[in-house]
Amino acid sequence: MSKIHIRRFLPADLPSLLSIDHSYTTEYVWQMDLQESVREVNLTFRELKLPRVVRHSYPRDHHNLVEDWLERWGILVAIHGQDPESQPTGYLTLAHGTEPHIAAVTDLAIAVPMRRKGLASALVISAEDWAHEKGSTQLILEMQSKNVPGIRLAKKLGYDFCGFSDRHYPNKDIAVFFGKALH
Repeated sequence: MSKIHIRRFLPADLPSLLSIDHSYTTEYVWQMDLQESVREVNLTFRELKLPRVVRHSYPRDHHNLVEDWLERWGILVAIHGQDPESQPTGYLTLAHGTEPHIAAVTDLAIAVPMRRKGLASALVISAEDWAHEKGSTQLILEMQSKNVPGIRLAKKLGYDFCGFSDRHYPNKDIAVFFGKALH
């Protein structure tokens, strides 16, 4: 098995990160069902199988990614293979959460040929360590409700559903949030 190296972002990584295809495919979605009355709100997310595999585009404007990255608290990159000096094939961005002790992963992308090789898991685990070292007590993962591969990753790594935001992204998609206490 090839080694995975995780390190902080360097300016020389920019072309590699921008070349990553941020879209993803899935044959499932998390469908939201909201029922409201005067005294009660019932919200359900359920995983539904689609009739075919669907490619979903990234919810953020690709042309504004660099500008968004500059506002982030941290960026970690993943390198797959024996040479830690190779070009990154994945990354995640960290932002301060709504509270000072909360960190949030707002972007996570892996190059298509490198998916399902452990890079996303390694990045999230490294983000947990990095955020904890910086004083955060909780890490939140943010993703589209359509991003069932991301939702399954969050659950696999021990994250619990902790909220959603309707029309969160520039394309008006729903964001779902998964949180985990850092020890």
